[in-house]
Amino acid sequence: MKITAVEPIHLRVPVVEEIADGTLDVLIVKIHTDEGLTGVGEVTSQSYVCKACFDAPRSAARRHGLTSILLGEDPGDPERLWEKMYYETNRYGRRGAAIHAISGADIALWDLKGKIESKPVNQLLGQPQRETVRAYASVLFGETPDDTARLAREFVDLGLTAAKFGWGPFGKDPALDVQHVAAARDILGQERDLMVDAGHAWDAETALQRAELFAPLGIGWLEEPVSQDDRAGYAWLCPRSPVPIAGGEGDVTHWEFADLIERGVHVVQPDVAFCGGLTVCRRVSDMTQQHGRRVVPHCFSTGINLTASLHWISTVPDADLVEYCLRPSPLMRKLVKNLPPMVDGRVPVPTGPGLGIELDDAIINEFRVDDPQ
Repeated sequence: MKITAVEPIHLRVPVVEEIADGTLDVLIVKIHTDEGLTGVGEVTSQSYVCKACFDAPRSAARRHGLTSILLGEDPGDPERLWEKMYYETNRYGRRGAAIHAISGADIALWDLKGKIESKPVNQLLGQPQRETVRAYASVLFGETPDDTARLAREFVDLGLTAAKFGWGPFGKDPALDVQHVAAARDILGQERDLMVDAGHAWDAETALQRAELFAPLGIGWLEEPVSQDDRAGYAWLCPRSPVPIAGGEGDVTHWEFADLIERGVHVVQPDVAFCGGLTVCRRVSDMTQQHGRRVVPHCFSTGINLTASLHWISTVPDADLVEYCLRPSPLMRKLVKNLPPMVDGRVPVPTGPGLGIELDDAIINEFRVDDPQ
């Protein structure tokens, strides 16, 4: 079997707000073969830039576009092709947009491999540990603590057992921050998990002060309290914090996650459609298992990302949690026809070949960004 075409498709809703929301603009990737099978993947990044990483023609050594690298290849070994893509984009890649783009190709290749072997992706990645995964809702803090409480009530009514609040007005005033977290905790009760995403709002010393304020409220983790690049800050904060520190949604390749683990981060959060794909995620969870850390997927874009995350995390022992985006964007709610539903706070892992999903062509046609003529 040979790859005959690689199709990066840019989807974008009419109004893209400048907020922390990956459901408004996305690059999906289709990899076609000479035997009629097609794999699908997703890139959650700057779609125009990542599409160029596919469309760029062959150039001098280690400067090739991803499509030219993959054409004619046998799709049956995603890990070999990951290494090939990584090496042959070396001069403009190794990190950043090139790795983000590789994520979409890698997911599509694992989807293809599953279809070739008539197996779901989680059976290819390892030994499935569970058929469903516990979901946590992820949402921006409300404008006021009362608004945050109303959001928490919605999650309780949906049957969720965990929720994460972040960004919005959070991070500027310690007293107001505590009010927001306390409002969420009051509604969720002690029996549900509550996590807080600081959106890299502080330096390490301020983050420690906030962690100490939040500790009595029993938060499950404090996410990205310092800059993603402040590795020294993480190394200083993690052993001192009274609550677990989480991070990693902005990291790529297993090398960066190895560094994050070395710095002491307690909860590691790769995004499969950003970090390098399923190949990288499996390497990361192998490392977290070896070092006694927790791994939880970051997932805030479309159902492709959600499904890939479910397949991966269902194979990891003691990792029964996935971020479940509740944004109303059609790219999240409708792109995948058979979007895995949330039932009693849990999400089933699809059992069909590959990712086990079907895309809605009408949604693709409605939101497709055509190339300039």
